[in-house]
Amino acid sequence: MSSSLKLALPFSLLRKTPHLGRASCQIRSRSKVLITRASLARENARGHTPISTPTKQEDVIDVNPPRGTRDFPPDEMRLRNWLFHNFREVSRLFAFEEIDFPVLESEALFVRKAGEEITQQLYNFEDKGGRRVALRPELTPSLARLVLQKGKALSFPLKWFTIGQCWRYERMTRGRRREHYQWNMDIIGVPGIEAEAELLSALVTFFKNMGITSNDVGIKISNRKVLQAVLSRHNVPDDSFAAVCVIVDKIEKLPQDEIKKELSMLGVTIEAVNGILDALSIRSLDELEDLIGPESGAVADLKQLLNLANAYGYDDWVHFDASIVRGLAYYTGTVFEGFDKEGRLRAICGGGRYDRLLATFGGPETPACGFGFGDAVILELLKEKGIIPSLRLEADYIVIALEDHLRQPASTIAARLRSTGHVVDLVLENKRLKWAFRQAERLNAKRMILVGSSEWEKGTVRVKDLSSGDECDVTLDDLVTQQNYKVS
Repeated sequence: MSSSLKLALPFSLLRKTPHLGRASCQIRSRSKVLITRASLARENARGHTPISTPTKQEDVIDVNPPRGTRDFPPDEMRLRNWLFHNFREVSRLFAFEEIDFPVLESEALFVRKAGEEITQQLYNFEDKGGRRVALRPELTPSLARLVLQKGKALSFPLKWFTIGQCWRYERMTRGRRREHYQWNMDIIGVPGIEAEAELLSALVTFFKNMGITSNDVGIKISNRKVLQAVLSRHNVPDDSFAAVCVIVDKIEKLPQDEIKKELSMLGVTIEAVNGILDALSIRSLDELEDLIGPESGAVADLKQLLNLANAYGYDDWVHFDASIVRGLAYYTGTVFEGFDKEGRLRAICGGGRYDRLLATFGGPETPACGFGFGDAVILELLKEKGIIPSLRLEADYIVIALEDHLRQPASTIAARLRSTGHVVDLVLENKRLKWAFRQAERLNAKRMILVGSSEWEKGTVRVKDLSSGDECDVTLDDLVTQQNYKVS
């Protein structure tokens, strides 16, 4: 029997057997629970399935979430729901449809040979059927799989979005965890740069909705064809391109000598390495045009994208930066990355064009582009700017029965009010009024309904407005219909 099973059984027994729980479980600290050997011995003696005595290390269960993951108690859940609502609202404004996929996918969907960090950070294992599976580290390959699965049943272009949890076993820093939620918007079937312009517009719309300006955040844009043209000038083989992109993507994370060393290990000459690094320092399209020529597709695409940004009205948000290549091997054209202008945080979001991804999974080459937007970095930025709104729980009513025999009427009142869409907290235990008022304050309740004997005998209840302190007696029908009474 595995150690997890050894520990799981006593907990189930503790839940079912109150006296066993008292005898066998004690709190060692705020975050540790101790299961005693004596309780396990008693369970074995009672004829339950024998349970091995835990080792010293098994005595203590850490009730904290695994390193790099999070719990979402109510206040954090309200924040997450608020963020997701804003993701969904922008997607709705742009007429995107929501989709989802399994968190557990085939490992083959994410294993590529370009040396990407993401491949090395998989939570992967063999399931009980002998299949190699992985917790998804990103969402785009799952999107590609779904598109291929649906095949000819789909009507292109597709405008889809999803919000899903992703898992990567990586070094944790500010805004980087081992699990995170990610908002993706993707356009499948549009070959023109208009698709990228639309996605960038969605990003800017989201930032504006959050109260973030172009003084706070910018979006760096470039094109994979820039690096491709530079490599071609230096006779770097095409089959090294994806691996070079992975290394170049680390340019802001590693010292330049380390970048040079990794490129040299790929067989790139010193001359080519210096040429690559010089090209990546370019920040204007005029300089880029001088380097790779006006006939380059990269220059044409970038000029068109900037013209469209001007037409949409977000040209002050976008900046050309040749060093942006993105670290995933499947990108083929335009790439972009959102960043905070104070430079305190890692990338806020990123994306680009990936026209050949479906083909790598056995499908036809299909034009596609999209972005991923994680939940962690944007929340760090919003907290830093002090622009997260108050997200307190709010209730319309709190209902309390002043005597035991009035619990049924109190339940009826709560049910009737809820049926008309009101948020109602029903006090379920014998509590003093002082407690009920504290609870009402915690819930930001607008009114309190007191169900007392004298009022109920007359067919009414006492309604108290908690902001003004005014109160009056109201019949249940008038209370539900909000007619014929005024508290304040």
